[in-house]
Amino acid sequence: MTDSNQLSSRAPETTFKNFNYPISFEFKIGTFANDFTAKDASGNTISYVKQKMFKLKEAINVFSDESKAETLYTIAADRVIDFNASYAFKNASGVELGKVGRKGRKSILKAHYEIFDKANQLDYTITEENPWAKVGDAVLGELPIVSMFTGYLFNPKYVVKDNSDQIIARLSKEPSFFGRRFKLDEVGKFKEGDDERIMLSLMMMSLLERRRG
Repeated sequence: MTDSNQLSSRAPETTFKNFNYPISFEFKIGTFANDFTAKDASGNTISYVKQKMFKLKEAINVFSDESKAETLYTIAADRVIDFNASYAFKNASGVELGKVGRKGRKSILKAHYEIFDKANQLDYTITEENPWAKVGDAVLGELPIVSMFTGYLFNPKYVVKDNSDQIIARLSKEPSFFGRRFKLDEVGKFKEGDDERIMLSLMMMSLLERRRG
C-alpha cells in the first residue's frame, strides 16, 4: 500500500482527463478537516481531496478515493499563508504541472485567480460571477435562525476563461442546508492536456473560497 503522505513511485492509472461532466464536489461536515469527494456525472468517485491540518504553508493531497491508498496529485503553497500565495501542482511522479495564484487586491470583493502552465505562462483565469451572493451570505449568516438557510439563498458561481475571454467552465455552489456541494459544468472545450491543471485549480480554489464563506 502506498504511504498516503508520499507521492507514489509510479504514475497512477487514474488521472484527470476526459471527465464525464458535470463533476460534483461534496464537502464533509462534522469534521475539522477541510476535505471533499469529487464525483463524475455517473456518481463515480474520481478523487478525494484533503487539506493537511496545522500547516503554515498550505498543503493538499489529491487521492484516488477516500481510502487514501493512492496519491494522484499534491498541491503546495509557495509561502506561509498569504492572500497572494501561489499553489503548485505535481503529479504522482513529482512532475510539476503548473500552478494557480490568487490575486490579493482583486480578490477582496470578487474572487480572482490565475492559472499558469508548467512554463509559468498565464493561460486561464477564474473569476466570481456574482460576488454579491457571498456578501449576502456573510451578512445574513450572522443572524439567528436566518443563518441556517443561507446555503439555500446565496450560491456563488465562478467561471474559467481562456486568454480569448471565452468561458470554458463554470463552478457553482449548489443549494444545500450546509452549503457543502459544488457543481462543475463544462461550457466550452478545454485545450488538450489542460484538463488536470484546470481541475486542480478549481479544487484548490474551492478549499480557499469555502473557508472564506
